[in-house]
Amino acid sequence: MLTAPQVRAVFRPVPATRPPLEHTLRASLRSRIAARLGRTYLARIQKHGLGSSTMALLPDTLLMPLKRVGLDPVPQLGELREESPLHRVPLPFGMDAWVVTGHEEVKAVLGSADGFSNDFTNLAGNAGVVEEQNPGGLGFSDPPVHTRLRRILTPEFTMRRLRRLTPRIDDIVEQQLSAMERSTGPVDLVKSFALPIPSLTICELLGVPYEDRHDFQQLAMERFDLFAGATAPLGAMSASLSYFRDVVKKERESPGDGLLGMIVKEHGDSVGDDELAGLADGVLTGGFETTASMLALGSLVLLQHPETAQRLRDDDAAAAPFVEEALRYLTVVQMAFPRFAREDIEIAGARIPKGDMVICSLSGADRDAGFTGDSGGFDPHRKASGHLAFGYGIHRCIGAELARMELRAAYPALVRRFPDLRLAVAPEELDFRKLSIVYGVDSLPVKLR
Repeated sequence: MLTAPQVRAVFRPVPATRPPLEHTLRASLRSRIAARLGRTYLARIQKHGLGSSTMALLPDTLLMPLKRVGLDPVPQLGELREESPLHRVPLPFGMDAWVVTGHEEVKAVLGSADGFSNDFTNLAGNAGVVEEQNPGGLGFSDPPVHTRLRRILTPEFTMRRLRRLTPRIDDIVEQQLSAMERSTGPVDLVKSFALPIPSLTICELLGVPYEDRHDFQQLAMERFDLFAGATAPLGAMSASLSYFRDVVKKERESPGDGLLGMIVKEHGDSVGDDELAGLADGVLTGGFETTASMLALGSLVLLQHPETAQRLRDDDAAAAPFVEEALRYLTVVQMAFPRFAREDIEIAGARIPKGDMVICSLSGADRDAGFTGDSGGFDPHRKASGHLAFGYGIHRCIGAELARMELRAAYPALVRRFPDLRLAVAPEELDFRKLSIVYGVDSLPVKLR
């Protein structure tokens, strides 16, 4: 451990007369210490959340992909993209980060598993964080670990397997709409519609016991709150992993027909308990909060565009194209998991040095005029294929088709059951998240009649 005077000596300016070799060694040591301090700093952000004191240390450019004005990315994000689709951002302690906002450039980064690493240890400041709070799963792993885990999960997310959930999804949607219909006053679409549908669907998928479903939903809601203090977001991950270890233990004893039970039946002890818990946690991470936010914000889009809502009522075939355009327009997962350059790499003419962190703005990429051909506003007639709402490359969301199934079922059912649906508050009173990986609205009060 270096003492304070030694650290100051390391960062003391090097005299011009210093021998070249010593100069090089000292510069190398400075770089290693700076990188170590920088990763410790990032780990603190991950462990303790983004309080006001932490935010004050972060450059505005780095926070820009997490901000919006209503349903739109902040204008500065588009200005940044027009200036350059890759923008270097100096971080504290001498580290550099890159914010990528162009559609093709984001695809280039996310599509390069050889060039960039997702491994959780890149964000860890010390081994204790890794051992206690590494969520595992697909999102924070690299090949060959990622390849093996995705191969295990993929069969459970084929359309053939997912079709068994279709009747249950329809039942869940109808149950929530019927509960809403019994209300005599305004209803919060977030609590009554957007949250329960994906929560109960994932419970069905994983085989979560019915009596555990309230606790399960609470765990899910804490995952993306960057202001939750010492428990966010890694504390929530630890609680979730602990819960899933208990579920896995029960599935080992008596495998059910859910995803975890099926994996136990098919793979046995070749998949460890921690791996299974990490996979389940990844399904929760990717499938609950994201779909809930899409259901809420997509409903708001329908309230803003009554002609589109009418089209959903009249035409079953209108659901699929609306869902795709809503996914692109909203892109509720605002940025991909941070990547770290494995080696010096060039993207779109920019040289990203080994070890630099890369932040891909998915919302910025899906509003890129080079991709959309226009300003990127909502267009119900747009053919929105190729959007990055589910990511891209080997880390593309494995549950994309399940999310589409839920959205295609829920939106038409909502507008058909309540044709007079309208906001119960002025639009400017809606409380959108100020800074969040997954964008959303805290409540959506509506009148049903």
